[in-house]
Amino acid sequence: MSKAISPVIATVIIVSVAIAIAVAVAFWMTGITGLFTRYEKLEVVSAYATYSGSIVTSAVTGTVFNGTFTRGWNVTVIVRNTGTSDATIDEVFINGRPFTTYLDGANNQIIIVNGSTTIDKIPIPTGSQIKLIITIGEVDPFSHGIVVEVKLHTAAGNEYPKSVQLP
Repeated sequence: MSKAISPVIATVIIVSVAIAIAVAVAFWMTGITGLFTRYEKLEVVSAYATYSGSIVTSAVTGTVFNGTFTRGWNVTVIVRNTGTSDATIDEVFINGRPFTTYLDGANNQIIIVNGSTTIDKIPIPTGSQIKLIITIGEVDPFSHGIVVEVKLHTAAGNEYPKSVQLP
């Protein structure tokens, strides 16, 4: 006489295996979904401008454009990447125009205090922050009291604007 598994125990085993497979598939799908739903999000932690009789560039590492002038503003922008993927700033706009249109070799520059040494692409890894110092010479159209819009454009096509009043 052979003994077989009762139908109740067989049903419990089949249901247990089905539940285990469903849980495994759910964890697998969650992992795949996380890969495809990554996003970049930059947060401007602070932005301010200071007036300076002379802009000091030698003490700051990562000088992108070296200029020499005696009067102007340092616009400091601190940016943190709070998204789930790395971000890359590929353009900086001042009042709606690319910053490079203001470069005249003597008055305007961008200094990246901690980050890349090229203005073409400024990487910001997830969870980190960088400090950009945008120096603007006291030339037309910039003067005391005006509001300057600084907009950071990323490689993903997102824009992060911040307005700063020049003291």
